[in-house]
Amino acid sequence: VQLQASGGGLVQAGGSLRVSCVASGSIFSIKAMGWFRQAPGKGRDFVAHISGTARTTYYANSVKGRFTISIDNAKNTMYLQMNSLKPEETAVYYCAAATVYGWGLVYAREYIYDYWGQGTLVTVSS
Repeated sequence: VQLQASGGGLVQAGGSLRVSCVASGSIFSIKAMGWFRQAPGKGRDFVAHISGTARTTYYANSVKGRFTISIDNAKNTMYLQMNSLKPEETAVYYCAAATVYGWGLVYAREYIYDYWGQGTLVTVSS
């Protein structure tokens, strides 16, 4: 599985941005996909994931109600729509894919993911 993230850029605080992640290769093996982010000088944090045929979603508390994760099967693409962005959300956003079954909190852990995209930088100006 290969993942290609894109869509990052510069946005003002309070603005919106959508980042994308195109999957290719053995996508039939993917059980869940997620977004993580890494702010400058900090560790990588979970943002959201989407899993199963029911497309169950799960969000970090900090982004609930503002971010939306989705998948377009026809395009093999996962999206993260981000609204009401804050300067502290400036980070490199990474997409990831897991090939094992899990649920909720399990998919919020980095170790469950087998494949990672290269990341896309989102900068939120104040």
